[in-house]
Amino acid sequence: MLRAITFFAVVAALSFLVAWLADNPGAATVVWRGYRIETSAAILLGGVAVIALVIASAWRALSLVRGLPRRIRRARHAIRRRRGYLALTRGMVAVAAGDADEAGRQVRRADALLHEPPLTLLLSAQAAQLVGDETAAGRFFTAMLTRRETEFLGVRGLLTQSMKRHDWEQALRHARRAYRLSPDSAWVAANLFDLQIRAKQWLDAEATVSESVKHKHIRAQEGRRLRAVLKHLRGLEAEAAGDAGQSATLANQANRSDPGFIPGADRLARLLLGKGRSRRALNVVEKAWTASPHPRLLEVYRGASAAETPLDVVAAVERLAKLNPGHMESRYAVAAAAAEARLWDRAKARLGELGDAAPAKVYRLFAEIEERQSGDPARGHEWLVRASRAEPDPTWVCGKCDAHVSEWVPVCPRCESFASLGWAIPSAAPALTGPEARGHEIVHEGRRELPPVGRDGG
Repeated sequence: MLRAITFFAVVAALSFLVAWLADNPGAATVVWRGYRIETSAAILLGGVAVIALVIASAWRALSLVRGLPRRIRRARHAIRRRRGYLALTRGMVAVAAGDADEAGRQVRRADALLHEPPLTLLLSAQAAQLVGDETAAGRFFTAMLTRRETEFLGVRGLLTQSMKRHDWEQALRHARRAYRLSPDSAWVAANLFDLQIRAKQWLDAEATVSESVKHKHIRAQEGRRLRAVLKHLRGLEAEAAGDAGQSATLANQANRSDPGFIPGADRLARLLLGKGRSRRALNVVEKAWTASPHPRLLEVYRGASAAETPLDVVAAVERLAKLNPGHMESRYAVAAAAAEARLWDRAKARLGELGDAAPAKVYRLFAEIEERQSGDPARGHEWLVRASRAEPDPTWVCGKCDAHVSEWVPVCPRCESFASLGWAIPSAAPALTGPEARGHEIVHEGRRELPPVGRDGG
């Protein structure tokens, strides 16, 4: 609409100008090299306009002729780029489909058409990996490091290769570089953390956890739990090195990070009890019991409560059990203490609250109570039979793969997940024993070697 209005406005203006010149022709005289030309002003202006139009048209034609080679080159370049990008796309599809031959052909075609290494290096590396040529893939990834736009992809590729080769030292160096380039990447942060755990760099791993929480890669609650485990491990190392002060400081920090972390709370409470700080030890156990009851916590609590008689022990255990009254360990603890005090009816009542799905140790305690109360070993036989058919006793169970071990370890012996063990009733899968479990332990009494830990990435 606007163009039409503009066109009619221009036509109207020109028509008005022609009409005005026709009504006012005027006179013009031109003398040049002995020639004298007399005409009207309107005709002179029209002649000048025609000459200008001819000159402009000639200049335009000359420009078109002179620019023709450049336009041809641009058109050919555009065609090559379209074909190159099409080859690049087909190569990516071939890699995704696992067609190594087609991927290789399209890589060569894209490289010849595009002449843009940043676009083809990654595809070339992936095609090389598809045929199992990791050496060639490594060269492509290394070449990508020299360009800022492809540096991260190159580092990521080299990191993945190092992890596949189990070259953990080299993988850690690549992970640090990748993290500097892209701290917002959840994949990089997760692998950096796993490699730091493998290298037992607990302090660096803590920093990575804090950054991961800040970037929302992990929840704040999970971050507190991981920091508690890492500080606990640092405390064990300090204790092994003879630095009791640093060990105690780290034990306190671990407990503040996550009061419900059982190994940390158990260790801190025992350290406090050893220094005569019974009231503080009781507080530590009570907070931990509220979150996650455990028999080791009960041992410390009974020692710190200074109970002198079996009835005093029952009273102390009942106070602790009230902090988490519905938990199986709370009811079992009260029943065991009542049995020690020969309060048979109270012990049976608390065990009866656990129902038919109770673990085996509940039925073993029933059997013990029956035998001690009656003095007849045969009275407990039925309960022992039920114990043999009951759920297994609670133990340390991996929340990722359901593997279970008798002592807490920082790394799951089966799936190598870090800080994944929790106190629970295991599945029917057999417990991990022998060297497979022992080789992964860090127990409360001292430090042992950690296993390799990692996460494959792509």
